Amino acid sequence: MGTVFRSILAGMTILSLSSCMETVKKTDLPALYWPAYPEQPRIEFVRLFSKPDDLGIQKSFVERMRDLFLGEEESRMVRPIAVIESGGAIYVADPGAKGIHRYDKTKGNYALILGPNESAIPSPVGFAQGKNGEIFVTDSKLAQVMVVRPGEKTAARMNLEGELVQPTGIAFDKTSGHLYVVDTKASRINVYNSEGALIQRIGERGVGPGQFNYPTLLWLSSKGQLYVTDSLNFRVQILDLNGKFISSFGHAGDGTGDAARQKGVATDHHGHVYVVDSLFHAVQIFDENGRFLLTVGAQGHDRGEFWLPVGIHIDDYDNIYIADTFNQRVQILRYLGDAS
Repeated sequence: MGTVFRSILAGMTILSLSSCMETVKKTDLPALYWPAYPEQPRIEFVRLFSKPDDLGIQKSFVERMRDLFLGEEESRMVRPIAVIESGGAIYVADPGAKGIHRYDKTKGNYALILGPNESAIPSPVGFAQGKNGEIFVTDSKLAQVMVVRPGEKTAARMNLEGELVQPTGIAFDKTSGHLYVVDTKASRINVYNSEGALIQRIGERGVGPGQFNYPTLLWLSSKGQLYVTDSLNFRVQILDLNGKFISSFGHAGDGTGDAARQKGVATDHHGHVYVVDSLFHAVQIFDENGRFLLTVGAQGHDRGEFWLPVGIHIDDYDNIYIADTFNQRVQILRYLGDAS
């Protein structure tokens, strides 16, 4: 019995030392800004994380004992696609883990959320926040939309009217209760009311205003405008909540401000538009008129560098969360500048 106790104590000591070493390593790094000095900084690197420990979420004594005798459960990200923050918790959609990681910083706990009856969620792609803290998530392989309610460890399937072929991007309007779901293969956006009834289809395949060619992700701004990454038209389209075309920007190319493989899109509270481009391994920032302002990141594995990133989310405090997919992590940045 004494030998077992000493082994447990030694293991816990090693974990504690490892955590301390990791903390020192992070705080010793110099600040990282975009654009670089001597220009005025606009974006600041905050942190990155790939597992609960990186956010200071420690396992309970019972969980550590379970891991010791039954083997440790994997909690590290495998292939993060989307990220969202809600009520002090960060949710990460991870097809590699076939579920959704929830890192609850307020309660100090972690969970891998699965589907109904603890089934796999094979291809979670997009997130949207509901009115009461629930999270809506699309699964492109199951062709379903699910909802994760606060504190729950499984997602519930939503009963939506009509057929979805490949749901990806999703947005929720808290005022009307309408849910907007991008159907990539159908090249349109389906709109559902609070009862799950299909009330509108927006768009069709094409190259004109309000038409799409394999749209992917979606963002609803604080001004009530929908931003859609119209991926194979190499542009971002902006619509009102009724689906009326407002404007668009972007074109194919490999130069500054051009588009190669646009994925996530989001806006901050100053009207800036952030577009993740996977093939550029970067985030490009535009003003509300589509004028290019700044590129953040480059290909690589260091902090502030990306490898085929996909999803982006900006919270109420202009913290920027980016799913750095093939680096198996989420990076958090912060906007520092003014409205210019």
